[in-house]
This record gives sequence, C-alpha cells and structure tokens, in this order.
Amino acid sequence: MFFNRRSLLLFISFLSVLSFTHGLYFHIGETERKCFIEEIPDDTIVTGNYKLQLFDPRTGGFMPSSPGLGMHVEIRDPDDKPILSRVYSSEGRFTFTSHTPGEHVICLYSNSTKWFSGSQLRVHFDIQVGEHAIDYANVAQKEKLTELQLRVRQLLDQVDQIAKEQNYQRYREERFRQTSESTNQRVLWWSIGQVFILMIMGFWQMRHLKSFFEAKKLV
Repeated sequence: MFFNRRSLLLFISFLSVLSFTHGLYFHIGETERKCFIEEIPDDTIVTGNYKLQLFDPRTGGFMPSSPGLGMHVEIRDPDDKPILSRVYSSEGRFTFTSHTPGEHVICLYSNSTKWFSGSQLRVHFDIQVGEHAIDYANVAQKEKLTELQLRVRQLLDQVDQIAKEQNYQRYREERFRQTSESTNQRVLWWSIGQVFILMIMGFWQMRHLKSFFEAKKLV
C-alpha cells in the first residue's frame, strides 16, 4: 500500500511538471501595445493575471496606478478571429477557453491618455494554462469535495491536459508534414519549370546559330 501511494505521488509530481505557468513583467508606453503568442491546445482554459503600475519620476520607481487607469485585453485565435476584447481595471484577471488548437495572440495595452502623470507603465503579467487555471479551492468549496476527492479531481484534470497536449503535438506534426510536402512539391515543380525554360532557350539558341551559319555560307 505504501508503494502504491508513493507511486501515485511521484506520478502527480511528474504531471505537475508537464503542465506550465509563467509570469513576467514588462514596460510599455501610455499608448503602446504588447502582444504575446501562446501555443494552446483546443478546449483548454487559459487565465491571465495582471497588475498595472505607473512610473513616478520623483522617486524613479513605480507606484500603484491612478484611478481610471485600466487595461485593454484583446485575444485572437489561430484563424485571427476575436475571442476576447474588453477593458478591465488596473489589476485583475481574465479567462478564456480555446476552441482551435494553435497560436493564440494575446495583446495588452492601457486606456491611458496624456493627462495621466506617468509616461511609462509597468505590467506584471502571469499566464496559467490547463489545470493551473482552475481555482481548486473554489471547486472544493462549491462541490463540497474532501481532500482526497480534490486530489483525484486534480489528477484527472492533469491527465486530461496531457492528452490534449499530445493531441496538439500530433496536430503540429501533421501541419508540419503537410507544409513540408507542399514545399517539396513547389521545389519540384520549380525545378521542372527551370529545366523546361533552359530546354526552350537551348532550342532557340541552336536555331538562331543555325540560321546565323546558313546566312554566313550564303555570303
């Protein structure tokens, strides 16, 4: 029994490493747009957490944002169709679910105008994908799950996310194979076209030279 429990814990730890979450901060101007590209499988929950700060020229640091300063979030799917376009407050969270596998474009920019004192903005940004985007504390409270039931729920979500990642990798490999085949076909037809053009030019030059030498003989 001890071996089974230990194996399960190791398996859960392994699954946790496979799923990902990452955070960063960046600087933008008042009207500048910053975009990120995330490769996301289909039917996957994505959550973004952000916090906006204003540059204070008196202290040389960043301070909490002014009232009325917000963040505009725009998200487009791999087909360039809008998924989300909304203005949030200066600190908050947005969530969306992908419906098409591939590269999703996430763009952030403030609704700042010239009357704000700060000319530079710092944005703390964190993206969570898959089961990391799920608030399990809220799930446990809402569904009244025990600690063991919640662990099993997390494990099932992780297994489901791994299956989605594997399907997405197969999708990417298929797209890559199609692109490679299309490129090879274009290269082949381009080579055949070049050979055909060279044959026509050679035939034309031979006829031209033949006519030239025949004219020389007549002279």
